[in-house]
Amino acid sequence: MPDSQEPDGVFEPERYELSEARRYRFDFSRRDFLGVTGAGLLILATDGDAAAQNTREKDSVSARLHIAHDGAITILTSKVEVGQGSRTQLAQAAAEELRVPVDRISLVMADTAQVPDDGGTSGSRTTPGTVPSVRKAAAAAREILIELARQQWGSDRQALRVEAGQIVDPATGRSLSYGELARSADLAKRFEQSIAQDVSITPVDRWQVLGTSVRKAGGRDIVTGAHHYPSDVLRPDMLYGRVLRPPAYGATLTGIDLSPAQAMTGVAVARDGNFVGCAAPTSFQAQQGIDALQATAAWKRTSHPSSKELFSYLKQKAVTDESSPRKPRVRNRGSLEEGLASAKHVARAAYEIAFIQHAPMEPRAAVAEWQDDRLTVWTGTQQPQRVRRELAEAFRLSEDRVRVMVPDTGGGFGGRHTGEAAVEAARLSKAAGRPVSLRWTREEEFTWAYFRPAGLIEVSAGMDADGRLVAWDFTNFNSGASALESPYEIPHAREQFCYCESPLREGSYRALASTANTFARESFMDELASASKADPLDFRLRHLKNERLRAVLQAVAERSGWRSRGTERGPGKGIGLACGTEKGSYVAACVEVDVDRRRGAVRVLKIYQAFECGAIQNPDNLRAQVDGCIVMTLGGALSEEIHFEDGRILNARFSQYQVPRFKDVPPIETILVNRPDLASAGAGETPMIAVPPAIANAVFDACSVRLRSMPIRGAALRQT
Repeated sequence: MPDSQEPDGVFEPERYELSEARRYRFDFSRRDFLGVTGAGLLILATDGDAAAQNTREKDSVSARLHIAHDGAITILTSKVEVGQGSRTQLAQAAAEELRVPVDRISLVMADTAQVPDDGGTSGSRTTPGTVPSVRKAAAAAREILIELARQQWGSDRQALRVEAGQIVDPATGRSLSYGELARSADLAKRFEQSIAQDVSITPVDRWQVLGTSVRKAGGRDIVTGAHHYPSDVLRPDMLYGRVLRPPAYGATLTGIDLSPAQAMTGVAVARDGNFVGCAAPTSFQAQQGIDALQATAAWKRTSHPSSKELFSYLKQKAVTDESSPRKPRVRNRGSLEEGLASAKHVARAAYEIAFIQHAPMEPRAAVAEWQDDRLTVWTGTQQPQRVRRELAEAFRLSEDRVRVMVPDTGGGFGGRHTGEAAVEAARLSKAAGRPVSLRWTREEEFTWAYFRPAGLIEVSAGMDADGRLVAWDFTNFNSGASALESPYEIPHAREQFCYCESPLREGSYRALASTANTFARESFMDELASASKADPLDFRLRHLKNERLRAVLQAVAERSGWRSRGTERGPGKGIGLACGTEKGSYVAACVEVDVDRRRGAVRVLKIYQAFECGAIQNPDNLRAQVDGCIVMTLGGALSEEIHFEDGRILNARFSQYQVPRFKDVPPIETILVNRPDLASAGAGETPMIAVPPAIANAVFDACSVRLRSMPIRGAALRQT
C-alpha cells in the first residue's frame, strides 16, 4: 500500500473510539486543580516521551521476568486475557526458554503500575510481537543463570545443562535451582541490563513446551464460577453507580433538578457538565436515583438518520475533499481504464455490511477508588495504558497517579479499546468519597458502546475472452481498509477506502474490515466464475499465485469433497467456498447449506475450514480460536444487525438481537495447516473472514439467488 495507507491496512480505531471515550474532561475548580498537581511548576510529558520510556523499560529482563527465592517465576505483560488464551500462550513461551514445566510460570497481566507497555491486545499482535519478547527475556534470563552457576563452580560453560529449573553440571553432579541462584546479590543487577538483540531462542524443531496442547490457565476457575471478572471486584465500603443516559444520540442536557435524588437516603449525586450519575449502597437504589433525575431532565434533541436509509446515507456522506486528512485512500496497479477498455465482459455489484455489536458475555464494568490524589481502577479493557491516559486526561492527573488493573475479562472482540466505564466510575467515586462499582446494563452496552462499522462496497471487474481477469475496481465506503487489497493476480486494479460521516459511534471489531472486504471480494469472484462458466475453485486458482493461500484453498476443497459436489445433493442444498488472508495468516472455508425459499431461511449444514498461521504454538488453543471465530462470524453472516431510528437503538436486547445459539451451530471440521518453517502469526481474527462469503456462494449454488448483504436477509429468498 502507499504511504497514505495504514500499516497492514489497519482500520484507524482512534478516529471514533477515542474521540468518544475522551468526551469526559471534567470541570475542576482551582482548589481541585492545585490539590491534584500541587504548587509550583507543572511539566507535562508528551506521548512520545512516555513511549520512549516504556520502550527502555521493557528492554531489560527485570521489566519482563521475576524469579523469587522459592523459584516461582512471574512474567509481566500489558496484554490482557479476554478468553483468547494469551495467559496460557505467554506462560508456554517463558517455560520453553527457561526449561521448566508450564505450571511453574505465573503472569501479572495488564497492571499499569507493574508491567511494561506491550501495546494493547488487538490486531493479532500477541503471537508475533509479545511472544518473541517474552521468549527473548526468558532466554536471556536462562543464560544469566547459567553464567552465575558457572562462576560459582568454575565449570566449563558448554558442559552445563538446564533441567527443570536447575542448572546442572553432569561431570560433578552439582546443581543449583533458579531459586537458589535468585538469592545472589549479583542477579538483580544483571537482570537490569538490556536484553541482547541476538539472544538465542529455541528453534521450532527443538520445542518441548511450545507446539504442544497445554490446558488453559485458570480454566477450572472459569467453568466452576470461581474466577473473578471485572464485574466481580469488591472493595471495602463500596457503592454501586448508575449514569443518566440521553434519550437519543446527539441529545444534550439543557436542565435538570438534582434535588429529588439528593433527598434519597444514602444516594450520592454527581453532575459535571453533561455527566450526571448516582452512587448508592445498592444498584437498585442508584437506579431509583437515576429514575428521579430522568423525570426532571430536559434535553435538546437533534435529527438522526435511520438504519433503513443507512447505505444511501453513507454514500452521501463520503469524504471526497482531497485536502482532508480523511481523503480517500487509493492503491493503483497498472491502468484501470486500459484494463476495462480491453475487457470482453464487465460485471458490477454492490455489497452492504450492517452495523453490529460486539455482544460480549460481560458488559463494560469498572471499580474506581481514590486515595488522596491517586486513582486506582479495576476494569475490563484491551488497552490498559490507553485507559490510564484517558483517566489522567479526564481528571487532569499525571499518569503516574493513575493505576489501571485488568482482571481476566469476559470477552473483548475489539470492543474494549476504551475506558468510558472506568472514567464514569471514577467520577462517581470522587463525588461519593468511596469506591464505586459501575456495571453497564446490556441495553447500555448495545446502545453506547461503539459498533463494528457498517459499509457499502462497490466492485466492478473486466474479463478477457478467455475468462481471465484484466481489470478490478474495488471501493469500500466507511467500513475500513483491512484486507482491501486483492490477493489475486490482476494487471489493472484500483482499490480504495473512503471515509464517511457515520451515523453511529464505531470502532474496532474482531478482524476489522477484512470480513467486509473479503465478503464482497469472494462473493464477486463467484459471480465472475459463474459468468465465465468456470468452476469457482479453478477460477480462483487460475488467478492465485500466493502458495500459502493456494494451500489452504486446496486443503479445504479436498477435505470437503469439492470436486464430487452435487452428486448426492437434493433440492435446496448448496455448497460454496471462499478464501482470504490478513494479519499474516491464511484461511479458506467450504460451507454446505439448506435453503428454504418458502420461509426465506438459510440453514448451515456443515462448515469446513483450513487455516494456516505459520508454526503452531498450541494446537488445542488454536483450534478453539478458529472454531470460536467461525461461530461468531455466523452471527454477522446470518442474523446480527443493528436497527435504529430517531437516534435510538431498536433492538438493544438479546431477545431482539440474534447472536448464534447452540442450535445454530453446525458440525465444524477444522483443518490446521502447520508450517514450522514459518514464523507464528496471530489467529484471533483471520478465521472470521471466509465463512460469510462461502455461505452466500452456497446459497447461490442452492437456488441461483445472489445475496449481497451481511447479514444475508432471508426475505430476498422468498418465492412469490
